[in-house]
Amino acid sequence: MATLLIVEDEPDVRELVRMNFPEDEWEIFEAADGLEGVRLAREKLPNVILLDLMLPEMDGFGVFAELKKDPATECIPLIMLTAKSLEEDRILGLGLGADDYVTKPFSPKELVLRIKNLARRTERGQGGVFVAGPFRLERTTLKFSLLDEVIDLTATEFKLLLILIENAGREQLRGDLLRRIWGYDERIQTRTLDTHVKRLREKLGVYGDCIETLRGVGYMFRPLPTE
Repeated sequence: MATLLIVEDEPDVRELVRMNFPEDEWEIFEAADGLEGVRLAREKLPNVILLDLMLPEMDGFGVFAELKKDPATECIPLIMLTAKSLEEDRILGLGLGADDYVTKPFSPKELVLRIKNLARRTERGQGGVFVAGPFRLERTTLKFSLLDEVIDLTATEFKLLLILIENAGREQLRGDLLRRIWGYDERIQTRTLDTHVKRLREKLGVYGDCIETLRGVGYMFRPLPTE
């Protein structure tokens, strides 16, 4: 049974999310403030955390910091939930380590899909290993295998490929990739990302075409037929 922790101070929002998950497949934990959210995250170690930014006791950014510095919770996939649609909030949250973000009001069906996708990532990524079709990435050793053949990647290439594959089918903005991988300000003009993508495509051989260029936007990894 998959588990979800909802850290949200509005009961109606928690209820809306909970009612969209079948009780026989999902166990839902709820916290109405940030401190309780941190406690439950450490106690329950859920597959996914849905975290509101505006919370009593401790705001969402404080919760982020607590979870990311704890080895037991730092790798739990996390989705930000906020009424704020300002780009600065999204950038800050993603920079702290959030995997995704959703702004209120939101589509329950879309939110459920995003949560389930992250839950599958947790299952496939247990033990620090992420497997997707013919791709196998070992986070602790930075070892990458394609069709059981080990391919040498630099640490940066490994991180870039992992981000793209984990988010297969979803566009990854240039600014977000530059910030998450290199720590660059998105206003910096650089061809660093494009150079790494080119090298990565070459190393992937026939699978290099899976990395699609979205002109003026960024890149996207095409979903694999076996997924």
